[in-house]
Amino acid sequence: MRMVVADAGAGPRCRHGDAVASCPRCRDLPGGSAALGQRLEWQRIEFSVAGLGATAASALASRMQQLPGVQRALVNPITERALVVFDPGLIGLEELVDAIEAEQGVEVGRSLARWHLSLRGLACASCARRIEEAVARVPGVHGAAVNPAADSLTIEYSPRRTDLAAVRAAVVAEGFDLIAPPPAPAAPALPAAVAEPAAVHASEFRTLMRKFWFAAAVSVPTVLFSYPWLFGMGSWLPRGSGVLRAVWGALGALTLPVMVYSGGHFYRGMVSALRHRTADMHTLIATGITAAWLYSTVAVLFPGIFPRAELAEVFYDVTAVVTALVVLGGALEVKAKGRSSEAITKLIGLKPRIARVLREGRELDIPVEEVVVGDVVMVRPGEKIPVDGEVLEGSSSVDEAMVTGESLPVEKRPGDTVIGATLNKLGTLTFRATKVGKDTVLSQIIRMVEEAQGSKAPIQRTVDAVSSYFTPAVMILAILGLMIWYSVGPAPAGVYALIVFVTVLIIACPCALGLATPTSLTVGIGKGAEHGILIRSGQALETACKLDAIVLDKTGTITRGEPSVTDVVALGMADPEVLRLAASVERVSEHPLGEAIVREAEERGLTLAQPQVFEALPGRGVQAIVDGRQVVLGNRRLVEERGYGLSDLDATARQLSEDGKTPMFVVVDGVVRGIVAVADTIKEDSRAAVAALKKMGLKVVMLTGDNERTALAIARRVGIDRVLAEVLPDAKAEQVRQLQAEGQRVAMVGDGINDAPALAQADVGIAMGTGTDVAIEAADITLVKGSLRGVVVAIQLSRATMRNIKQNLFGAFIYNTLGLPIAAGALYPAFGILLSPLIAAAAMAFSSVTVVSNANRLRRFQPRGV
Repeated sequence: MRMVVADAGAGPRCRHGDAVASCPRCRDLPGGSAALGQRLEWQRIEFSVAGLGATAASALASRMQQLPGVQRALVNPITERALVVFDPGLIGLEELVDAIEAEQGVEVGRSLARWHLSLRGLACASCARRIEEAVARVPGVHGAAVNPAADSLTIEYSPRRTDLAAVRAAVVAEGFDLIAPPPAPAAPALPAAVAEPAAVHASEFRTLMRKFWFAAAVSVPTVLFSYPWLFGMGSWLPRGSGVLRAVWGALGALTLPVMVYSGGHFYRGMVSALRHRTADMHTLIATGITAAWLYSTVAVLFPGIFPRAELAEVFYDVTAVVTALVVLGGALEVKAKGRSSEAITKLIGLKPRIARVLREGRELDIPVEEVVVGDVVMVRPGEKIPVDGEVLEGSSSVDEAMVTGESLPVEKRPGDTVIGATLNKLGTLTFRATKVGKDTVLSQIIRMVEEAQGSKAPIQRTVDAVSSYFTPAVMILAILGLMIWYSVGPAPAGVYALIVFVTVLIIACPCALGLATPTSLTVGIGKGAEHGILIRSGQALETACKLDAIVLDKTGTITRGEPSVTDVVALGMADPEVLRLAASVERVSEHPLGEAIVREAEERGLTLAQPQVFEALPGRGVQAIVDGRQVVLGNRRLVEERGYGLSDLDATARQLSEDGKTPMFVVVDGVVRGIVAVADTIKEDSRAAVAALKKMGLKVVMLTGDNERTALAIARRVGIDRVLAEVLPDAKAEQVRQLQAEGQRVAMVGDGINDAPALAQADVGIAMGTGTDVAIEAADITLVKGSLRGVVVAIQLSRATMRNIKQNLFGAFIYNTLGLPIAAGALYPAFGILLSPLIAAAAMAFSSVTVVSNANRLRRFQPRGV
């Protein structure tokens, strides 16, 4: 979003060579080419500042900028947020907040700083709600979201009131633990540590598999001797005999370690849940296997209290086999969840380890963490670029696919920017480091993907509400089944009642519901990152699939955003000579159109002359003496005022104007000798992207402040039917509101800065990025490459992800809707079928695996039609 920026005075310079605060293209870019926080010790914090108009926001930004140690201050009156980059060595966070409140009379709201932490022991997806509620109760925590698909916890907190110890205590009280603590809580910008969860997933998988193999080994003799007559051992272990009871007693002792070791986490989870007066999947499993074990033990130790017929069976096999199957399902789920977050693992793997820097005339290979802003770095062919920077010497092609999704290598020359972790293909490059550590584009992408994966889609609220009632409802159903079967069931009523009770508890699977949405979101958002599409939250992803209209800004979105020569028309001399004379005149001009003409001539290899007696003609053109000839380069107004005859070039000039181009007439010694046409050229894939959007059933609208003739010409060339031209920046949001008033869900696509009001008004704001100037915080979705193709891919991915989520939810609900009645014995009266607890355990264990595996199908997502 556009922010009011205070004058920073002298300071670091951007890629255009200007001071950060004075460059009109970079000063408003959060995270742009003039990185917020050039020094590693700078910290970045956001506050809410409600009730500010544009004037008050500007005054607040100026006052904040004057505070000692403040490097950058931005205030956004639209989102009512203030961003400050400061040096904690000169001003503390509390001092900063106090100074703002004291000097401006503004009440600073909650800090928007975040922790992204990893959880240990989250074996039950239904536990997520408990952790969120517990952490949310910690003073200073304003929001907590658990992603059971990634075993992560994202906290939005106030650094003034919250510390890690309090958060850890809340998590531990719920029976879980934090894997990796962040740096000191005083640092509001937390570099996310995402390398560890992959190792933790692998460790957890190995632990669960050890528990499974132990339970499986015990299950074999337990099943054999629980039903010896089924395996040909009935003659020496007859029913009702003391020998058989002794063997069953041994089975009871043998299965007890299974409950303690293999199923220990079920009991720990149940105790923790009961301590908080709630229940979860652990409660169901622990209750079921304990009921089976206790019933069997009582039957062995006190056979006299049961009718003789009920001594025919014990259920130690249920305890062992159910524990083994559920633990196996958990292990497979952990393995599948690891694949779900594969995108983050890939991004982490892109980070180079070593950088070659030039210091004091020597080449030094140092860890990439030791590179500082301003270091001169050398990269040879085939090496990864270690950090973001600006090329000083050399030329090469760089493969940026891993960051931008662009398949073709990008040519780099002096003055161009390079992105850390991209691959240098051919030549040797020497560049100056401009962003290091957590400020690099790759680090920002990783942080954004993590936060998005930890967010929740609106559909998750419904699932959370259902899940909160699910486990208590299952326990009530199990007790009702037990009572009904014991009261009116066939003999042996106690056996049937126990089977129904245990089966109902075991078949229920709140994990499938809990994993349905976050697993798909994790995969979908990660897949977007692979294509250079940074999705800010689950809500943005869900909303994008419901869009009706796409509003496209023209400059920098449909077009390249910078003028270039499109046509050279000559009359009485060669085309190259017309271009050479025009470029020679413009050589000393600072006008953007002149720069485009000079650039085109240089690219064609033309030798330019040094102009003499140069004169700028404001609003009309320029003139100078070139090679002894009077050369004038101007618009139609200048030509008509001076009476130069247009002759045969008049019709050509009018046609160029109709096509949205700006014709500049080249007059040599009083005679019009040609036209050089300049235009903001259309991006190569804009037309194909617009066609794809229309094919998807979306209404495409162009919104621009340019004149109507130029806008209509561009619209015709890309296939857009509806054009809103000559719209001032402040009125763009109103145009979006009018579309929404027509009942349409609208996405606004712009550069993320000048179109801020419209981006904020739209249901989904999509910011175009270019190279390393990624305005990650400008909108709901950021396209790293800056191509309209990314809009198509983002919407296709959104639709695919939401379709996958609905499939998961449908499967989870259908599983429980059908499974619970069958487990309760609904088929017995008509078909004589009573579900075995072992089959119920297998179904329960693999329902979660099915959900996660279905979500992982999204990893095969490929864009279509672009």
